[in-house]
Amino acid sequence: MSLDDKTVSPSASHAERAVPHNMSPAEIADAQRAALAEHRLGFAEALQKYKKAIIWSVIVSMTIVMESYDTILLGSFYAYPTFQKKFGDKIGPTSYSVPAQWQSALGMGANIGIVIGIFANGFLIDKFGHKPVILVSLVVLTGFIALTFAATSRGMLLAGQILCGLPWGTLNTIAPSYAIETAPLALRHYTPTFVNLCWVIGHLIGAGVLDGLVNNTTEWGWRLPFALQWMFPLPLFALILFAPASPWWLVRKGKQEEAVDALNRLSDSSVDNTQVAALMRHTVELEAKLNFGNTYWDCFRGVDLRRTEIACISWIAQALVGFSLQGNNAYFFELAGLASTDAFKLNLGVYALAFLGTTLSLPLQSWFGRRTIWLAGLVAMFVPMILIGILACVTQSSGIKWAQAVLLLVWFFMYGWSFGPLPYVICSEIGSAQLRSKTISLSRNAYYIISIVNTVAAPYMLNPTKGNLKGKAAFVPAAFILLIFAWSFWRFPETKGRSFEEIDIMFARNVPAREFGSYVIHPADEFDGAAEERKSDHER
Repeated sequence: MSLDDKTVSPSASHAERAVPHNMSPAEIADAQRAALAEHRLGFAEALQKYKKAIIWSVIVSMTIVMESYDTILLGSFYAYPTFQKKFGDKIGPTSYSVPAQWQSALGMGANIGIVIGIFANGFLIDKFGHKPVILVSLVVLTGFIALTFAATSRGMLLAGQILCGLPWGTLNTIAPSYAIETAPLALRHYTPTFVNLCWVIGHLIGAGVLDGLVNNTTEWGWRLPFALQWMFPLPLFALILFAPASPWWLVRKGKQEEAVDALNRLSDSSVDNTQVAALMRHTVELEAKLNFGNTYWDCFRGVDLRRTEIACISWIAQALVGFSLQGNNAYFFELAGLASTDAFKLNLGVYALAFLGTTLSLPLQSWFGRRTIWLAGLVAMFVPMILIGILACVTQSSGIKWAQAVLLLVWFFMYGWSFGPLPYVICSEIGSAQLRSKTISLSRNAYYIISIVNTVAAPYMLNPTKGNLKGKAAFVPAAFILLIFAWSFWRFPETKGRSFEEIDIMFARNVPAREFGSYVIHPADEFDGAAEERKSDHER
């Protein structure tokens, strides 16, 4: 959508003076036109113009379906009779259990591999781009799956989990980064939310496979789910081989013409992608003017420290609100006294409700924004979690056990429309363009570090030979929910409808989190000077 030439005349705009002078007046005018067009673009029009971007984002996000399926298996196998018999110790005449220390080691092994992979990904994406890293990761993962499939001992299974964790880690952060960098502002929360939906889809597939094989008394009962991991890499490799590069990555590398070509592959011919690429360059150069950095160390300095805090705590919170119970659903149901078959059916119901909740979050984010849903989600999750703990303190009966199971299902639905998708959106857009991959990597690693703590602690809290807390374990995440609410009220910002450049400016001006939603940025603002002046105003 073009504007009157007089409106965007470089000589008439204050914004021209705010950007580095290696952009020509014509390029600045193009950037201004693109910024105005981006804000005027509605949802329906964006769907029409950016169909190709949506398709490519969906294809890249399917790597998360694969990873989600892969990572759900081991935690669920602890409640799997044939797996318990193969890798567990005998604890009764006909019952087996994987020792708590091995449950911790196996879960921690995968997470350690993932943490290393995610950290490396911050360097790899910056150097090589998204597509080459995805393709190499898929090839490597195909080989490592063989170790888990052929495992004959707990040690071999642990080695397989650690090695598989490396490519899982690289794939883990690429999908939300690619999704956010290929979508226009009108669709920006939809594509990262779909990444979360892919996690739910993968869990659903895994839960369905596990439920179908739970009564298989042969070793294929647990080997076949591992073998089915091989159904993903080859078709994904074949499709992603033809995907366009991220235009933001190309702009950061100074490849402006290639960025325009990539944008042309992501939109229809009605979009002036020369202007869109000019806006991307304007944002990248504005960040340089505002002294935003581009290294991991810079994530902990100046303005970027606040952005790193928000991203990291947002994803840490996702792990804390369900601490010890989330990820061990089937195991918790079984320990609560439900039969294995009932436990896995309820586990399937958990992910069906999470799918429904995540789908519901798409319109909710459009209507209410990030901050409102985040705070409402905390309140909604606290109620069923605290009730699970209270019910565990009364005399137990079949009805009480089923009530706890139903409350956990309710909790997952609440989680599905709030804390499930929102970290993917907020962590993908909160970092600067130069630090986006590294911010996502740091925040996602923060999540996995807490997950490692959870992996170590949960077996000792839930295992019948250790803490045997059962439903009382819910008091721990309930306490975390209260703490996260207190932090969120003061620190969690509203970024709905804000361009990356506007987010940069508000952080440069040190705008309080509660004012992000209502803060006004005038098109004529002198970005660098105004940013510094207003930053000092807020500090005063």
